[in-house]
Amino acid sequence: MDQKSELLQRVPLFARFSRNDLAEVGRLVDEVDVAAGRELMGQGDFAHEFFVIYDGTVRVERDGKVLRRLGPGDFLGEIALLDGGQRSATATAETACRLLVLAHREFHDLMDRFPSVRTAVLEGLAARVRHLEPDLEN
Repeated sequence: MDQKSELLQRVPLFARFSRNDLAEVGRLVDEVDVAAGRELMGQGDFAHEFFVIYDGTVRVERDGKVLRRLGPGDFLGEIALLDGGQRSATATAETACRLLVLAHREFHDLMDRFPSVRTAVLEGLAARVRHLEPDLEN
């Protein structure tokens, strides 16, 4: 198993993938290190990437209010890629981060080829909506 596949296997989104599937995903993702303070995406921007946090902490804000902090295994950037709209929040690296990044086309390829990833992304999105709207019961 190559180094990128080993890295991917440690991310919950890909943990149950076979070696062949990990190798396929490895061809789609880029591994990127970013410094603390770097803005990953800005509220209102149009989407170009999906991020999976391998290491570090990312702060997510909307209209200057902190919504949440994300860490290893979390992902972000899916909403605007799914609906083609603008980014709903600003995300900034709070610490130095190692990220797995998928561009728009690769994100959709991944979702089409691996239904388990599609399901995990949609479940994560649903959980975020539920968290933002505490009055939702089901």
